[in-house]
Amino acid sequence: MIQIYHNPRCGKSRTCLAFIEQTNQEFEIIPYLTQTPSFDELKALLKQLNLEPLQLVRTKEKIWIENFKGKTLSDDQIINAMVENPILIERPIVVKDGKAIIGRDPDLVATFLD
Repeated sequence: MIQIYHNPRCGKSRTCLAFIEQTNQEFEIIPYLTQTPSFDELKALLKQLNLEPLQLVRTKEKIWIENFKGKTLSDDQIINAMVENPILIERPIVVKDGKAIIGRDPDLVATFLD
């Protein structure tokens, strides 16, 4: 089954969700701002995405700029920052068959879901 880590206020996330709905495949919406992934879940997601923690951070968010920018942080500290401030997590994330992508590009999502 497909999972989408979704923020309904984000245009890219809404576009990705609409695309997934059109595929007629079974999917689950994870509203990650209210159902925040745990530290271990985020660590597993990063592995599925094949990304370093900082690559999943929305570094232009006010919370990041005011609290974390310019600091030397370990991977665990970056993951904890995302758990404590889920708005920092890049979106949308699409998961299928143990792999994941950041679904900002509909063409990439289409290829991923095939």
